[in-house]
Amino acid sequence: MNEKNNKQMEQIVAFSKRRGFIFQSSEIYGGFAAVYDYGSYGTELSKNIKAAWWKAMVQENENIVGLDSSIFMHPKVWEASGHVSGFSDPLAECKKCHTRARVDHLLEDVGIFADEKMTEEEINGLLTENKEKLTCPKCGQKSFSEAKNFNLLVQSNLGNFTADWEKEPTYLRGETCQGIYINYKNIVDTARVKIPFGIAQIGKAFRNEITARQFIFRKREFEQMELQMFIHPDDAADVYEQWRQKRWQYYLDLGLKEENLKWHEHENLVFYAKMAWDIEYKFPFGFKELEGIHYRGDYDLSTHTKYSGVDLSYRDPQTNEKYVPHVVETSVGVDRTFLAVLTDAFVEEDLGEGKSRIVLKLPKNLAPVKIAVFPLMRNKPELVKKAKEIFDALKSQYMCEFDDNGNVGKRYRRQDEIGTPYCVTIDFDTLETGTVTVRDRDTMEQEKIAITDLEKFFTENL
Repeated sequence: MNEKNNKQMEQIVAFSKRRGFIFQSSEIYGGFAAVYDYGSYGTELSKNIKAAWWKAMVQENENIVGLDSSIFMHPKVWEASGHVSGFSDPLAECKKCHTRARVDHLLEDVGIFADEKMTEEEINGLLTENKEKLTCPKCGQKSFSEAKNFNLLVQSNLGNFTADWEKEPTYLRGETCQGIYINYKNIVDTARVKIPFGIAQIGKAFRNEITARQFIFRKREFEQMELQMFIHPDDAADVYEQWRQKRWQYYLDLGLKEENLKWHEHENLVFYAKMAWDIEYKFPFGFKELEGIHYRGDYDLSTHTKYSGVDLSYRDPQTNEKYVPHVVETSVGVDRTFLAVLTDAFVEEDLGEGKSRIVLKLPKNLAPVKIAVFPLMRNKPELVKKAKEIFDALKSQYMCEFDDNGNVGKRYRRQDEIGTPYCVTIDFDTLETGTVTVRDRDTMEQEKIAITDLEKFFTENL
């Protein structure tokens, strides 16, 4: 990461805390690595991101239904999915200070591509070839142990504490899609769906990341937004391409700049995958995966049929054809979307005459606060009372904020920084003529609007 990009990342991290978007978890105890808490504005932005995704996936597609599966699942789910035996990252230890690091990240830092799906032997080959280039992130030495695979599943002691409990440990789920696969039959039996149909889910997942880094891009506790489309095998190529196009357009509609997006095709596919592309976003640390769009074949339902003994095939009600559905998956992290949206919207504007402002130019539907309401002066009871009346009238429809702290200019700057699209100021004209001043975040233009017209104005503009 070059100096300019490093500065941008530092700005976003500092801004996120200063304006109540993101906090380090357990900060009063020194923090907890790679775990973060969303503050008041971050919670609203995260909620709006999830709402936008749900609208695009479930509300606007009549053949997609929602699911909220549990975090804990039967241990055999993870055995069947391959997570117990194969869900791992390559770990090496510095021989000097004993710091552990992911080898693919060390290689990536010196420009060597290492796919996370490489075998242990392949990773160690690259480690040996480049050992003089790889430095310990803590002490700077160039002496690492051989790489070993480190399982990422987070183990729990939940369950029946019998003598045999350790033979089948329980895990916090490592991904959300398994909850969809094991509920596939329940959805078919209860939701009146016919193939092709999809199941969408938003939920927490947990991974025992070795060297989680890059702020909220890679966390140990994170939230995924996933769609699994169940399709006829003959339709796979067409359905896959349709979803590639849909997901690309989704990010443009979300407000991300197209020049900050690009496609990346996976060359080293996992054994069951047929096609795999990522939409990458230009984060401050470079282009990285935002969303994965994968064609998984019939692997998932076939494997769970084998391990559970329950037939997960589908019988077409018209043709009577019986087959195991294939799956096209789209998967994106809430946190990665959050960071992309924040990066794209964060702007430092030069206003001339030595003045500047930080403004978060969020799409209006994502803004944590939609309208801020100000009395011109806080020491004038009549203005405060009227401002409260207007605030109370608007807050039932929109997320609003009442602010009477400091002069109006400072209040505008605070609202600009959290991305509030409109500010409404109540002044003495309001008491005499029934008009308020509405100020636009992006243009900073102000216009007088009658109180009676505010509902119409915001209906048309928010």
